[in-house]
Amino acid sequence: MRPTPFDLVFETIADARFPAIRDALAAVGADPRDRDRFLMVKEVATLVRELRPEEGVGEGMDQLVAFVHHAFLLWNAGAPVLPITREQLELLLDGADHVDAGAETPPAWYAQLPERRIWAQVLEESAHEPLDGCFEYQTADGGLCVLGVFGLHAERAGFSVVEAAGPRPVDLARPDGAPIFDSVLPGGQAAGLHSLAGTGELLELGWRLRGLGRALAAAAAEH
Repeated sequence: MRPTPFDLVFETIADARFPAIRDALAAVGADPRDRDRFLMVKEVATLVRELRPEEGVGEGMDQLVAFVHHAFLLWNAGAPVLPITREQLELLLDGADHVDAGAETPPAWYAQLPERRIWAQVLEESAHEPLDGCFEYQTADGGLCVLGVFGLHAERAGFSVVEAAGPRPVDLARPDGAPIFDSVLPGGQAAGLHSLAGTGELLELGWRLRGLGRALAAAAAEH
């Protein structure tokens, strides 16, 4: 299994920095999923400042905070990683859903996807980037919060993130009538690639990954 974004950024510092954040949240009875309360912890503010590039992040500060929050929740849940095979991904994107088989997903997890199979244009006028995977956690109101990580590769110093949260989308459709997850890249369909056109599709992908995670956990429990 290849390194996750958590491994690349937090592997050497998580056990030194995150326990104090966990203890501070517990001391005031705060739900770790509450980002506003999370940001009130001084150790969080210090960590975000340290991770911020010297040239600053501008409008990207919200994305940096989201990444730190998801990384903490992943660590707090025991850092579970759900590797998705190419075959599983194709079935999932084709609409094969998974019912709750009696197993629960962890409080937070990272779903690692096959490399360079799903692409998205993170910023207008920018190049399309491949989706490495998704951080996910169940929100207090029963929704899902998904942080997609794009453009992760050895030659690049950082990566892009996009967050989507809410209940499972209903009647999700593209304006042009094309099926969701169809590739919008030239030649992408012929190459077996897929695209995310908007945060709605990212959120729907997160819900499908959650269902697959439950199915895999149930299968593992039977052995």
